[in-house]
Amino acid sequence: MTDQRILITGAASGLGLALATRYARDGRRVLLTDLDQGALDAAVETIAAGAGAGVRERLATRVLDVRDDGDWEAARDWVTDAWGGLDVLVNNAGVATGGRFEHLPIEDWDWILQINLMGVVRGCRTFVPVMRAQGSGHLVNIASAAGLLNPPVMASYNVVKAGVVSLSETLRHELEPAGITTSVVCPTFFKTGLAGSFRTPDEAVRRTMEKLVTQSDVPADVIAGRIQKGVEAGRFLILTDREGAVAWAVKRFVPPLFRREARKGAARLLASIARSEREAAAGSPQPTAKV
Repeated sequence: MTDQRILITGAASGLGLALATRYARDGRRVLLTDLDQGALDAAVETIAAGAGAGVRERLATRVLDVRDDGDWEAARDWVTDAWGGLDVLVNNAGVATGGRFEHLPIEDWDWILQINLMGVVRGCRTFVPVMRAQGSGHLVNIASAAGLLNPPVMASYNVVKAGVVSLSETLRHELEPAGITTSVVCPTFFKTGLAGSFRTPDEAVRRTMEKLVTQSDVPADVIAGRIQKGVEAGRFLILTDREGAVAWAVKRFVPPLFRREARKGAARLLASIARSEREAAAGSPQPTAKV
């Protein structure tokens, strides 16, 4: 296990950095990838500052835009030349969009589809042949509880995360005979930088997202630990918190109750958005939306 070779996308911050930190401290070799080399260098310093001697030699970095086939091919070439293969691919890089469906610009759909869904597709397409050739490997695709529960005013985000769940289940069945296992991770809200890249035409929705992320008392490191344990146990669906697990169980086993609560939540949220719009038009202070 200590010789495990792991590539993580979106590893310069948030959950990706938390995963890279945990794996590196456990003696794994980790290739951190992200959009900015400066941010990657800072991530390595962060990991090294809290780890024992020798951790730096187990870390490597590459600039990788998950939308770019050339970047993926270069990462594959580096991995095969430097490590001779890859044991775990963590498709973590992601962004967020939201808002009422009729307000979502098509440009935001294209943006999130290319990063959150096609980025995962490209990563898997790049490394499945490598894993098939070596007869082993593990794909870890970071989705979201939103891909299972489909909350309102999050259509674009829900769709791409549901796509990641569907892709992962397909690959699970298709690749197991080749010795390649798959996990899909579906967290709810935790402390992360995702809200900083959130695109929405609805300011009330933006405030709600920021509140849910910033007020969560669950740090990324805790989520990373639960993911690591789930992956090492070979679990397919990794639900990282009780709230998401309960909601998913209710949806599966008590659908009328789930639909009733979903309708109530949607009505509260949409009423809050409408109230914020009226207050903005009148120049009044706008309270934080509640869901």
